[in-house]
Amino acid sequence: MTALPVPSLPGEPLDADLVAAVGHGDLEALGKLFERHEPLVRRTFGRLGIAASEVDDLVQAVFLEVMRAAERYDAQYSVKSWLCGIATIMVRRHHRSLARFAARMAAWAGVEVKEDIPTPSELFEHDQAARILRRAIDGLSDKKREVFVLVTLEGLSGEEAARALGIPLKTVWTRLHYARCELRAALEESA
Repeated sequence: MTALPVPSLPGEPLDADLVAAVGHGDLEALGKLFERHEPLVRRTFGRLGIAASEVDDLVQAVFLEVMRAAERYDAQYSVKSWLCGIATIMVRRHHRSLARFAARMAAWAGVEVKEDIPTPSELFEHDQAARILRRAIDGLSDKKREVFVLVTLEGLSGEEAARALGIPLKTVWTRLHYARCELRAALEESA
């Protein structure tokens, strides 16, 4: 199924046209893409468990990657799913980078790395139900969380999520099924 790009406003260029323009070096088109899709990318990072203090840098990294990858964009797929795919790749890179850094620091200091303990202000930032749901989502494996966020929370179709993540469609549905089962069990356990 081909996603049809829709302009934000009548007379505005289509997302796919903006990506093509970015591929030819048009920074104004990149700015328009940023204005349209920055909230989506920011929300995706939050839902994939990126700390609020790190989101701005990763959003910038996504749109820098858009400049490099624009020439390879396939216009038969939606820009939304393409951007979510780039964002997911950035999260993976970010997690690997943090893990390497933590391992180097732990080795240097000769200590074990422990989980961060939330501050009191972070604990009160959200109501109890939101915290329970967040913990349940954080408890998913990275692969299940990526699929759950893209399909359930961001509204991508299974095909779009498969394309964004570079995995078969059946794998998307399998991961989504198990993610939902695990979330249901975690929510029932905390009730």
